[in-house]
Amino acid sequence: MSLADMDARRRGTARTDPLAIAYFLLFAALIGIGLVVTLFGDPQAGNAPLILDLKPASHAAASNVMLRPSESQIAGQAEAAAPAILEAVHAGSALVADPALIENTPQGPLPRVADDGRTPMSAYAPPIVPAKGPRIALIVMGLGLSAKATSAALAGLPPAVTLAFAPHAGDVQSWVNQARQRGHEVLLEIPMEPFDYPDSDPGPHTLRAGASAQNNASRLDWSLSRFTGYAGVTNFLGGRMLTDSDALEPVLTTLARRGLMFFDDGSVPNSVAPDVAHRLNAPFAQSAAVIDESQDAVDIDRHLSDLEARAHASGSAAGTAFLYPITIARIAQWAKGLAGRGFVLVPASAIVAAK
Repeated sequence: MSLADMDARRRGTARTDPLAIAYFLLFAALIGIGLVVTLFGDPQAGNAPLILDLKPASHAAASNVMLRPSESQIAGQAEAAAPAILEAVHAGSALVADPALIENTPQGPLPRVADDGRTPMSAYAPPIVPAKGPRIALIVMGLGLSAKATSAALAGLPPAVTLAFAPHAGDVQSWVNQARQRGHEVLLEIPMEPFDYPDSDPGPHTLRAGASAQNNASRLDWSLSRFTGYAGVTNFLGGRMLTDSDALEPVLTTLARRGLMFFDDGSVPNSVAPDVAHRLNAPFAQSAAVIDESQDAVDIDRHLSDLEARAHASGSAAGTAFLYPITIARIAQWAKGLAGRGFVLVPASAIVAAK
């Protein structure tokens, strides 16, 4: 640097030299690259770069989830509408869609009573093998969100066990088809407002006790249109919703008009669903016990024995369970000797018919 340049810098009047500026910018760029590599590593070295997959979640993404799925997980599931139904669809010999029982809408197919009076509950219910004895229905919840757990349930459970599917997985229809092909009756789980909402939030389509009847009707239609082949619906959570008669009555009215049963999973001790259903003369059944609140083999076996006692006393009884591995194993073992003890394992709709 010349004396003139030093003097100019001291006085704040440095000359503009294009070549000097170019060298300075190049030097600054090299320094910047060095800092990036030091802080974040060489993006071309070592492991392949991380690519974020922003596709909607499906049941495969939760294949290792064995606990009850969180509400935040459920809220993020795919929302693609099921296609319109223009002809009958079967899974093996089982009916999973009948145009006569379907109202095709832009949102997806909605169940309805056929012009000849047939209902989805009767059309999608599996045939019952004639047998004498008290009837027991077992409804296993939570299918469709975990590929591993759903596959295990389909492989391990007797066909007479009713399976309840969550509406949120984008490929839930394929699981339902497999269930129907294996002889299972299917229910649809409807997300309902729990007591601790919004800390527990079943998602944007949750039926809310404080919402208008029109708002809840729209949310109900969303769930009803996710797949076909179900004989009725059951609640997912719902402590607050199931204790509010004014909020619940329009829902059960809609379900009855569409030819569907409502199964109360028994998780809400003071549920008003039995009274509302009786008042509306709506198809209804309620679980007498959640058999796997404790994931302990001895405790599950005790609840199953209690269910037999209830069925023996009243002619029929229903129980609810979740698709935990221990639950599937105990139900399968219990069912093997059920007929020998004089009981009949039936789908949930058969309990409605027995009332």
